[in-house]
Amino acid sequence: MAGLQSGFSRYSVQPLRQDEASVTNSSIQKNKTLLEVIRGLDGANNESVNRSKTIFFPGDPAERVYLIRRGAVKLSRVYESGEEITVAMLRENSLFGVLSLLTGHRSDRFYHAVAFTRVEITTAPASSVKQAMESDPSVGMLLLQGLSSRILQTETMIETLTHRDMSSRLVSFLLVLCRDFGVPGEVGITIDLRLSHQAIAEAIGSTRVTITRLLGDLRSSGLVQIDRKKITVLDPIALAKRFN
Repeated sequence: MAGLQSGFSRYSVQPLRQDEASVTNSSIQKNKTLLEVIRGLDGANNESVNRSKTIFFPGDPAERVYLIRRGAVKLSRVYESGEEITVAMLRENSLFGVLSLLTGHRSDRFYHAVAFTRVEITTAPASSVKQAMESDPSVGMLLLQGLSSRILQTETMIETLTHRDMSSRLVSFLLVLCRDFGVPGEVGITIDLRLSHQAIAEAIGSTRVTITRLLGDLRSSGLVQIDRKKITVLDPIALAKRFN
């Protein structure tokens, strides 16, 4: 795998302390969060991944489950033509890398997972997660809730990409980011991500030149402000009306 070549490390891996990792599957209690459950499993790790670094590639063995503690992760599908389409922008507390849990046997990764920002994640072996689910039904319910959120994010992103008009696609994408990463302020909602024009273009299947022009139009219309790669949507309702 390219990311594991000699002399290159995309991860800083920190094994959990003994007291964190000593929770056995049989001792999992109800009312725990999904993060608490995963951190307590045998083989769990805390990991940090730098911005733009790959977490896993398509075809990698699907052996671990991931939960985002901080930051944003982009999931994309890579096609034989070389085209790469974003299928989800995952935020804090999002669960991903669960294919092996769904198939019930050893699988290969289907998506390309990249740290869109610097991220902190907790990972655990899929085998430990399965054992936890078998020993405590409440763990399965937590996983189901996490997967439901992930499915919603993917469906929203797919809806965004169905728009042929690139202006509508951009507006839809900005509204999705406002919902998932928006921080309300005095003048609107600031998307708490540093977004280059190239990153936006790659996310919605456009070009940097087109995104620069369309964002300029939105700024001239008084709908957005851009400062140091952070976008503030001044009036989400007005922006949504333009989209409609």
